[in-house]
Formats: sequence, structure tokens, C-alpha cells
Amino acid sequence: MAHRPDAVTGWWRRTSLRAKVTGVTVAVLALGLLVAGIGTVPILRSALVQNIDAQLPALVSSDLVERYFDPTVVDGSTIYTAKDERPRDFAFAVYDAEGIRQASTGGSSEEAPLFPETYSLQKAQSEADTVFDLPGQGKAMYRAAVATQNSEGGGLRVQMVAMPLSEVDSIISKYFGIYITIALITILIAALLTRGLVTLTFRRLGQVEATAMSIAAGDFRQRLTDLEPTTEVGRLNSAINTMLDRVDGSLAQRDRTVQHMRRFIGDASHELRTPLVSVRGYAELYRMGAIQGEEDTARAMERIEKEAIRMGVLVEDLLALARLDEEREPAIEPLDLRPIARDAALDVRAAAPGRTVTVIDRTVAVSLPVITLSTPVPEPQTASTATHGPRGLSRAALARLRRRPRQPEQPPAIDFTEVPDLPVRTPPIVLGEENKVRQVVTNLLGNARRFSPEDGPIEIVVDSDRVRGTGSIAVVDHGEGIPPQIREQIFERFWRADTSRARETGGSGLGLAIVASIVKALHGAVTVSETPGGGATFTVTFPLAPSRATPAHLLEDTQPLDRLEL
Repeated sequence: MAHRPDAVTGWWRRTSLRAKVTGVTVAVLALGLLVAGIGTVPILRSALVQNIDAQLPALVSSDLVERYFDPTVVDGSTIYTAKDERPRDFAFAVYDAEGIRQASTGGSSEEAPLFPETYSLQKAQSEADTVFDLPGQGKAMYRAAVATQNSEGGGLRVQMVAMPLSEVDSIISKYFGIYITIALITILIAALLTRGLVTLTFRRLGQVEATAMSIAAGDFRQRLTDLEPTTEVGRLNSAINTMLDRVDGSLAQRDRTVQHMRRFIGDASHELRTPLVSVRGYAELYRMGAIQGEEDTARAMERIEKEAIRMGVLVEDLLALARLDEEREPAIEPLDLRPIARDAALDVRAAAPGRTVTVIDRTVAVSLPVITLSTPVPEPQTASTATHGPRGLSRAALARLRRRPRQPEQPPAIDFTEVPDLPVRTPPIVLGEENKVRQVVTNLLGNARRFSPEDGPIEIVVDSDRVRGTGSIAVVDHGEGIPPQIREQIFERFWRADTSRARETGGSGLGLAIVASIVKALHGAVTVSETPGGGATFTVTFPLAPSRATPAHLLEDTQPLDRLEL
């Protein structure tokens, strides 16, 4: 069960961010002013009391009796008669030598100081230059000091002076009232200014809010313009723009994928439907008895086999892409590209005997061989051979010859041609998975065969670049080439340059997509460029293997890698 927040928590969550910031700022300001006011009151009072304490020693040591009394000696005793003038800011009392209070004056009658009735001479002498508290009537308090003076009769007398603290309390009260008034005005002005500044500052957040609402409504074209990296809002805007770009990219990728899937479904349906119809048609003809004789049956079985092979290739391509989508980590190991290039050339020669396939190795300094695989092109048929077959044989005789076991073909001749010496190069030993790299080269060669003339030459170029730390293998054809505007699209899945889906152009648009997926999984790159003189050049690069990871048998007859800077 979800925990329900209390009333205060719910109210706080419902409050807007502007109100929260304003309220918290004003509350902190008010608390600071209150603490400052309460903290300065005792400091100010202590300073005022110290000012009074500083006045008392000088005042008590002066002759106040002569100023405010008329002392008269009668029978050895001094009688003090008060004058009309009375002290306003202080009060004082006079004690004789026996410590008996003789007279006092000053102070208000309601809050007069309570002078002690007796104050001995010895006590006065011991407390000279000492300031002490003296209570008054009501709640009044005084600060007092005593001193001894010579009297008229030649003896000593004690004089006590007291100054009231009511003036100090009055000043403190006025100060506190003024401070509270100014603090309230300051808090009010600060609240208004804070609200305005917060509103002004949060205006950019308001733009973010408006943009987010537009995006929530489905308008993904919205973008934020304030991208100042030094502010929080600017960084937030940059992050939101990046997120929107990725969302747009994902949506665009999804739309492209959906379109490609729809197109692929149509292509796959067409490609599968045609061989299925052929297989079904031959099966029905055989069931109905329309196919009779060994020759017709062999021809029908041959057509069924070819159509089954076409379906199998399409299914294998789909299975390969599905496995690549699993993103399983390949078994990467050091791999020499030169044997792969030579084996791929032999495979093309076996599949297309009429083509000239050249393997160019640019990674050896001395006696760099160029391997050329070629066979003589068959002589063109004459009218007689077209009608009667080779050497004037009839078609029936030719059919009988076809049923005979074929003689093994003569292996292709390999011409090793020397080329001028080149500087020492790094051997093309890269990090990859051999089966995957061979599949990449096979797909590129199949693409070159499909989109170039039947007698057009094909070159396989092996190279390396130790500065960039890469080894490469390129397939060069001399066909029609690839227009620049579609070079980035040809590696997309289910994409074909020919939308007619004719069998002659072949394939389902998966070959180059498989190449791109494999190269990406092996941390390599594939690019396409124009062949000089016409055609397309597909270049696949892989990272070079470090010398310590390269087996010894791969370094035989080559420059040691540990002597090179990779």
C-alpha cells in the first residue's frame, strides 16, 4: 500500500516552485533579521551601561555637597540644608564618619534610589572606584559608586552617587521598536523584490515548461534557444535539446525501419512467391503426368533445386542479420588479410571462370606479387553451333552429352607478376573473426559481380596504415558505380537501388547490410568510393593487431611487428 503524505507534505508539494523559493528566501531573511535584532540588544545595553560606569568615578569624586547643600556645623554636628537646585541625571547621599546617612537628593520621587541607611567609612574606602548595582523604588535600577571626602569639621564623610538605568532601558526600547519597524519594511520590500527576481529568473524555466507541453502535445520540432553552458538552465536546455534530437532520431529510425520492413516484406514475398510458384508448378505438372522422360524430369528437378537455393539464400541472410542483432561479442583474434584475399579470389574464379580477378598486396616491400586469375574466354557460338551445338552435333546428341559425367575443369592459371619495390609497410594483421571477415569479403565480391559486366575485371587490394593503426581490404569493380547521393543508403537493411525487384539485379537488399553489421561488431569501418575510370570501390578497415597479440606463424616471411610503431 502506498504511503499517503500528511497535510503539510501535500500542501508543500502542491505549492509552485516560485512560491517556494520566495517563501523560503523571505523566511530566511526574517529569521536573520530577528536573530540580528535580538543579538544586538544586549550588546547595545552593555555599551550604554559601561558609559554610565565610566561617568560615575569622576562624578562621585567631585564636591557635590557644596553644590547642592549648605552644610552647617551645630554642636559638633553637620547639618545639610538642600539648595533649590537639584541634580536631574543622578542622585547622591552623604554619610558622616560614623556611616549614618545625613542627607540625599536627586532622582524622581517615584523611582528614587534606595540608599542604605548606614554605610561605614571602612566599607566606603574598600569599595572606592567600584561600581555596583543599587535598587530603586518600583522596578528601577541604578548604578552607584562611593568615595570619601573631607568634611567641614575636619573629619571624613562618605559620598554615594547613583545614576539610573531607566534611560538605558528607554533607549533599548526605542531601538528595538525602530529596528522591528525597519525589519518589517525590509522583509516586505525583500518579498516583493524576491518575487520579481524569481519570476524573472524562472521565465526561462517557463519557456522550458511551454516547450515541454508542446512536445507532450506531439510537436517534436520544438527546440530551446538559451544554451548558455555556464548556467543551470542553459545546461538543462542543452540536455533537453540533445534528448529531443535523440528522440527525433529514434522516431525517424523507427519510421525508416517500418518503411524498410514494409518494403522488405513486399520484396521477400515476391522473392519467395516466385520460387514457390515454380516449385509448386513443377510438382503439379509431375503429379498430372505432364513431365515425362528422364530429360524433362532432370530439367524440372534442376529448376526446383535452383529455386530452393534462392529461397535458402534469402533465409540465410535473414538468419545472419538476426544473429548480428543479438550483439554477441565476437571471438576477436589476430588475422592476416592476405590469405583471405587470395582465397576469395579463387572462390570468384571458380564461380565465374570468365572474369579476371587480381589480388594486389601493398604491404610487402620486396618482390610484391600481383596475383591474376584468368582463363581464356570461350569462343562465341556460330550459327551452326547455335543450331546443332558444338562441332555440328544435333540437340539430341548434345542432350546425351550433358547427361554424361562432366570432366574436372582445369585449375585456373595463376600469373605472378613482379612490381617495383615499395617501402617497408606494416603487414595487414588485424583484429577480427576470420569467418565474419571472409563473409564480408564474399558479400562485397558478390555485389561487385552482380553490378559489373560479366567480363569486367575485379581487384582485391590489401593494404595497411600503421599511422592510423588500421589494415584494409578493398574490392574494386569497373561497373556503373554508385551515385554519391545513395552511398550512405546502400548499407541500410532492405534497401535496394533497383526498385523493380527484377531477378537480374538479384538479392533482397541484405548483403551490404550484413557487411555493415559485421564490420561494426568487429570495431571496423566500411566506405564506398568511385573507382578511377568508373565503378565502385568498397574499402573495409579493421584495427591492426598489437605485436604481442600476434601469433608467430602470422609473422613468418614478414617484417616483425615489434620493430614497427603501431
